[in-house]
Amino acid sequence: MVAVVSHDGSCQRANAALEDQTGMARRALERGRVQDWLTHPQQMADTLAAVAANEVTSGRFESLLLRSPSLGAGHGELPVHVIVSRTDWPDLLLVEMIEIEQQTRLDREERTIEQAAANKELIRNLAHEIKNPLGGIRGAAQLLQLEIPQQLAEYTQVIIHEADRLQVLVDRLLAPHRRPQVVGDVNIHEICERVRALVLAEFPRGLRVVRDYDTSIPEFRGDREQLIQAVLNIVHNATQALGERIAMGDAEIVLRSRVARQVTIGKQRFRLALDLHIQDNGPGVPEAIRDRIFQPLVSGRDGGSGLGLTLAQTFVQQHLGTIDCDSTPGRTVFRIMIPLP
Repeated sequence: MVAVVSHDGSCQRANAALEDQTGMARRALERGRVQDWLTHPQQMADTLAAVAANEVTSGRFESLLLRSPSLGAGHGELPVHVIVSRTDWPDLLLVEMIEIEQQTRLDREERTIEQAAANKELIRNLAHEIKNPLGGIRGAAQLLQLEIPQQLAEYTQVIIHEADRLQVLVDRLLAPHRRPQVVGDVNIHEICERVRALVLAEFPRGLRVVRDYDTSIPEFRGDREQLIQAVLNIVHNATQALGERIAMGDAEIVLRSRVARQVTIGKQRFRLALDLHIQDNGPGVPEAIRDRIFQPLVSGRDGGSGLGLTLAQTFVQQHLGTIDCDSTPGRTVFRIMIPLP
C-alpha cells in the first residue's frame, strides 16, 4: 500500500492496494490526510515532519490502519508497518504501509532462502566427503568376506548393507543438484491429479483426497517431474502423520489451488502467482521442529530421513517459488507459491 503525500500529510496519490485495504475510493483518499487513516495520527505527523526536515532519512513505526465499515465484519483495524521516505520531488514524501503479517512472512521467506542456500552448500560438501570413502569401505568389506570363515560373513554383510544404505542417502542428497531442469508447459492440476492417484492407490481406504481447484489457473513453464516430486513429498508426509486417522477412516487431505495477485517472493514482486494449499486434518507438526522442518535430516517421525521437505523446497525454489507451513492440531497447511506468466 503506497501513497505520495505533502509534508503536512495531504494525500496526492494513492494506489489500488490502499483503496482495497481501507475500503475507500481513491478520490476520497486523495482528499484526505494520511495521518487520519491511522489510529495514532500524531505519530504519523511527527514522522512526516522529521523526514521533511531531513532529521532522518526515513521513518519507520507500527500502527493500525483504519478501515471503512463498508468492508463488513472481519475487516477491522489492520496492523501495518509504516515507512516514510523522501522522494525526488522536494515537496513530496512517500508513505508505504506493509501488513505486519506480510512483513513477517517476507522476513521468514528471506531467512528460509538464505538457510536453503547454506544447506545446499553444506549438503554438497558433506555428501562428497561421505561418498569418497564409502566405496572403499564397501570394497574392503567385499574382499574381507572372501577371506574370513563363512560363519563370520554376516558381519561383512552388515557393513556392505549399511554402506549401500548410506550410498542411497547420499544420492538422494545430491539428486536435485545433479539433474538439470527439464522445462516445459506445466498444468498444476495434472500434477495434483497424478499425486492424488498415487496416494489413493497406496491408501485405498480411510483417506479422502479432496479437489478444490481454480481451473482458470494458466499453464506455466516448469519441470513437471520436479513439481510432482515436490507435491508428492508433502502429501506423503501428510499421510504418515495421518496414520491413526486413516485407520479410523476419517483422514482427509485437501488440494486447493488459487491465483494470488501482487505477490512478493524473495524481494521480487509478481503480478500473479500460483497459490497451492496442501491441507490435512492430522495432529500437526511437532512444535519442537516446526521452525526447522525444511532443514535436511529433520524429521518428526521415527525412521524418517528428513529429506522429503528439503527436496520439495529445493524443487520449488528452482521455480522461483516458496513453501511455508501453518500447523495446528487438526489442521496443517503447506502453501506453495510459484510465479505465473
